[in-house]
Amino acid sequence: MVNKPGMFHETTRTLAPEDPQAAPLESAVADALAVAGGIDASDVTVTAVGSVIVLEGNVLQLEEISLATEIARSIPGVSAVDNRLTAAGLNDVITGYRH
Repeated sequence: MVNKPGMFHETTRTLAPEDPQAAPLESAVADALAVAGGIDASDVTVTAVGSVIVLEGNVLQLEEISLATEIARSIPGVSAVDNRLTAAGLNDVITGYRH
């Protein structure tokens, strides 16, 4: 058996540094969504990009999309909400919107 020397043809992937300011804002929004009535946020991901909150994932009903936006906007420090949530009803799939 002949072993050839290994070659690496790709560049090393680096992760963007985590914004230490984002974590408290993300937690505050996620906590508010978790305890709010009228929304099942168990499949919602909250990410802060500066003071803009990005909501991604799935909810069950269309009304939950707008409610998630309202809840996120009510948190001090949130300047805007980029709502990318999807509501999957029995026959419909409707996506969110940016506010």
